[in-house]
Amino acid sequence: MNLLVSLLLSGAFAHMPLGQFEQKAVLADATILRQLEIPIVMEDKKLNVGLSYINPQQEQDISKASHLLGRCGGFESLEGDSKNKVSHFEALSSLRQAADKEDFSHFLKESVVLNYNAQIADAMSEVDPANLEATVNWLSNNFNTRYHRSQNANAHVEALKAKILKMLEGSNLPFEVETVAHNSTPQRSLRVRLVGSEKPNEIIVLGGHLDSVVQGIFGPGPAEGRSPGSDDNASGSANILEALRILSTKAQSKRTIEFFWYAGEEAGLLGSAEIARTYKQSNQDVIAVLQLDMSLNPGAGEMVVGNTTDFTSLWLREMLQEMNRLYLNITLQEFACGYGCSDHASWFRQGYSTLMPFEATMNTINRRIHTKEDVVHSGSSFNHSAVFSKIAVGFAMELGNSDRR
Repeated sequence: MNLLVSLLLSGAFAHMPLGQFEQKAVLADATILRQLEIPIVMEDKKLNVGLSYINPQQEQDISKASHLLGRCGGFESLEGDSKNKVSHFEALSSLRQAADKEDFSHFLKESVVLNYNAQIADAMSEVDPANLEATVNWLSNNFNTRYHRSQNANAHVEALKAKILKMLEGSNLPFEVETVAHNSTPQRSLRVRLVGSEKPNEIIVLGGHLDSVVQGIFGPGPAEGRSPGSDDNASGSANILEALRILSTKAQSKRTIEFFWYAGEEAGLLGSAEIARTYKQSNQDVIAVLQLDMSLNPGAGEMVVGNTTDFTSLWLREMLQEMNRLYLNITLQEFACGYGCSDHASWFRQGYSTLMPFEATMNTINRRIHTKEDVVHSGSSFNHSAVFSKIAVGFAMELGNSDRR
């Protein structure tokens, strides 16, 4: 065990004087909080999620410890929420309510059965691995960093917005493209809406985070340092873009399809947390949320895809199984990711149904992420990544034209 691992697991960094830093509230895996000796203010033992107030160094310790345990992410920042501590307790309570709702759905379980749809199959066949490769290389090579607090934190966001506007010039569908400002980060999220024909107020969400990060011993590397993030998460971002390309050429769906490239995920789901909370407060009817975060590294084997079981929805996991039976013919392996693993957690906490397929399983995670070595390499597979764009296309077409919820 090297020195860094020993320090992390012993919680040595957690004893730095808190008064030197502004603390922020987070929801995180309670086991990791205890390992790092970070005080837990409130805990849900059934969910194994704790509420803590942490300094910047402890924030990095949580993220690093999560990766050492074969996980990604590791926490949700409540930075964009009210500074009132009562609201932080309510955040953990809302997570319990969402989990109870999911438990009730297990009790009332009705198996999801899909019928083969030739239009969906044809649309999936249009996914082009070469397009994914081009987008990943564009994001990784054209922007030195996509870190949410870099000097040009929105350069890649505006560039992707321009690319999308050009791509949609020939579409016959009604669409909207906009950036979304946040309170918790200077970086903006990017949102595209393909407006539904019959039920425009019913929304299907496809999303992935656009930011990247490189971590050092004492936190993120210099804000302008190299942070390619090819797998985490240029890959998922490319998957969503390819799905948008294909869906924008198809018939208008009955429900609205929204595409998100979130800001600040690596700093605690910042962009998605604000967006999901805003949607909940305005009573937006979000039917289902798909999160794509890392798809390029087939760590468990080519065409072996993880199906995240915790803080996701049973009916959507079953729908993925059905889509696999009808169209994909891959191997799905269920695994637990831990809380705050990616942006789906933000939506789940607000009571929305979520799904997060993953490139592998947690014990076969890409160990290059959050380093300068997260680049396309010999072990990368764009054919493997293409599966996730197919999932996104099928997810949107199946749910966008049904009454299922």
